[in-house]
Amino acid sequence: MTLTSRDVLEKLVSFPTVSRDSNLDLADWVQGFLTDNAVTSHRMLNEDGQKAAIYAHVGPDAPGGVVLSGHTDVVPVDGQAWVTDPWVVTDKDGKLFGRGTCDMKGFDALALVALVKAAKAPLKKPLQIALSYDEEIGCEGAPPLIEKMREHLPPAALVIVGEPSMMKVVTGHKGGSGFMVHVRGFEVHSSLMHTGVNAIMEGARLIDWCNRMNAESAASEPSEIAAMFDPPWTTLHVGEISGGTAHNITARDCRFDVDFRFVPTDSREAWEARFIEEVRRVEAGMKAIQPDVGIDLEPFYSLPGLRPENDGAAEHLARRLTGDNANHVVSYGTEAGHFQNAGYSGVICGPGDIALAHQPNEYVTIAQMEAGEAFMDRLIAHLCT
Repeated sequence: MTLTSRDVLEKLVSFPTVSRDSNLDLADWVQGFLTDNAVTSHRMLNEDGQKAAIYAHVGPDAPGGVVLSGHTDVVPVDGQAWVTDPWVVTDKDGKLFGRGTCDMKGFDALALVALVKAAKAPLKKPLQIALSYDEEIGCEGAPPLIEKMREHLPPAALVIVGEPSMMKVVTGHKGGSGFMVHVRGFEVHSSLMHTGVNAIMEGARLIDWCNRMNAESAASEPSEIAAMFDPPWTTLHVGEISGGTAHNITARDCRFDVDFRFVPTDSREAWEARFIEEVRRVEAGMKAIQPDVGIDLEPFYSLPGLRPENDGAAEHLARRLTGDNANHVVSYGTEAGHFQNAGYSGVICGPGDIALAHQPNEYVTIAQMEAGEAFMDRLIAHLCT
């Protein structure tokens, strides 16, 4: 029995592959599906063996093909008010509800079915698929997956990352990185605060520095590429903060995360160096009062941006397949930047609206899935010419 992309989507959604949990049941099913359709696939396990990425190749054993890139993990549904069962695809009013239908198991289903179709077609250039883990927690699974593919498969020329873009051709996105910050102060009674070190108030100096950097960047003239983004500058953000013991004690601890979103023309290393320099300046002032205090930094993710390419192969093909000739960039991150850094030409093009991703009652429309299927059919035809 031949499974449709709708059938495959229903099966993929039935696996609750939240990033904190294993995705091995889904990986087993995907590999079984491909084996049943005479497609050889490969598995790459993470360090503890609880998660697997899947990659495969069909067509001639030659370079120059196309990679369809997706991720298998989804965000949690905890605390969200779902009307339907998030792990069952529910068809209502032309919409397919379920966790991951939009981000991005809809594309995964289309890619898997396309790979099976392509295996039976007279391809002149190969088609590959790359399904990763841990995308939702910083695209951590992409670099080792790309390395494995380059070791075991003929090198592809370009990658189409199927994040939800309403099947528009997205040619650029911001990069990102972050630090977990732990400010360690010294407790005294607040009436003698000059003899202690208030970790919260010292942390506020760093948060204020982020505000000042944002203001400076907003006031500067953006580069031509940066001007394509909204906002057209690198942003620094603090979304959570905790610390302190009581209102009349100088805070011993303060913890917060600093998140950077880089326009592709800015240097991640340069921005991080500026932040670290400011951290050490604040820390020096703290230590002048109490030598045992300090500020600890722990990087927790690093994601390269996707730089718009000058007449890039991926952009050229995606525009040909979609007919979309407008310019689109996004401020969220994807695995496309990792592929581009590894030498692939890259674009983002997939079904669904990013505004629905991570939301309760997430859905992808049937019309978007049909547009995605037509895209895949045209891609296969292209690879046969």
